[in-house]
This record gives sequence, C-alpha cells and structure tokens, in this order.
Amino acid sequence: MEPLDIKIVEESKKPLAMNPKKFGMWLFLATVVMLFASLTSAYIVRRADGNWTNFELPSLFWTTTVVILLSSVTMQWAYFAAKRDDLKVVRLMSVLTAILGLIFLVGQLEGWYQLNNQGVRLIGNPSGSFVFVLVLVHAVHLISAFIFVLIILGSAFRGRIGSRRLLSIEMCATYWHFLGGLWLYLFVFLLLLR
Repeated sequence: MEPLDIKIVEESKKPLAMNPKKFGMWLFLATVVMLFASLTSAYIVRRADGNWTNFELPSLFWTTTVVILLSSVTMQWAYFAAKRDDLKVVRLMSVLTAILGLIFLVGQLEGWYQLNNQGVRLIGNPSGSFVFVLVLVHAVHLISAFIFVLIILGSAFRGRIGSRRLLSIEMCATYWHFLGGLWLYLFVFLLLLR
C-alpha cells in the first residue's frame, strides 16, 4: 500500500472591495470628522484658558435640530422607495428633504441673528467666534449635501434611480444622515459647553 499524497488546497478568498466612489466618500467623511474633532478640541482648550463669555444658544437651534432629524427621515424614505422602484415617492421625499434642508439653513442663519442680538459675534470674544465657525463650517457641508439631493432629484425625474441603480441615492443618504448626526453632536456639545 502506497502512502496517500494529500494536498490541502485553500480556496481563494474574495478581496474586500468597495465601490471607489463610496470609498472616496468615506475618506471625505473621515476628514470631516477630523476637522470637527479638531475644532471642538480647540474649543475645549480655549474655553479652559479663560476670558470666555457664556451665552444662551438661540432657541431656534432646537427647531432646526428637529427639522434636520425630519429631513433624515424623508431622505431614508426616498432611499427605500428607490429600492422598490417607486420613483414618485423618491421624487416627493427628495423634494421634502431639500425643503427641510433649506429650512434648516435659513433657521441657522436666523440663529446667527439671535446670537448677534445677544452680543455674541464672530469677532470679539472667542466663545462667539467658535460658535459661528462651527455652525458656518457645518452649513457649508450641508449646502453641498443639499446640492447632492438636488442631483438625486434630477436623476429621479430622468428615471436614473431605482433598485438597480442605488449608488448615488445611497451615498446621498449616507452623507445626509452623517451631517444630521454631526449637527446633533455639535448641538449637544454647545449645550453642554457654552
């Protein structure tokens, strides 16, 4: 009897793969996280230094927080509708998301006016400067997401979104939810550390 020659053959493993556009978006989101982590860290360090004016956050920020949460719901609803190929709902929810995003931005601007009326300004005490910078940088990112929603809306009207073409709406929803979560973080941060 001859000895058996047994060879163990490993199955090839599938490489982890991600769509390059998604990967680029996640890298971008990581840089945004680092940007806001550095800004809030600088806020904490500067606040501990002294010469800090305490103030009330605009009451409108509570309303805009609810608005951004509602917009996240409508964005997710649009995504689910796209998975079902329900373009009518995709369009409606995308329009509602855009309107709510616009309401959020206008509310943030009005919140700046409320801060200004309290004597909290961009130039002056560092506490006001930090709040203005945090809100402004977030608003700039939200404007880019708003444009992304408008692109999704245009694609929905042209029939370029559906269960077989979800990448763009999935990326838009991820970005929108990320910015909503980022605002919640900033709002709670500012409430706790004014």
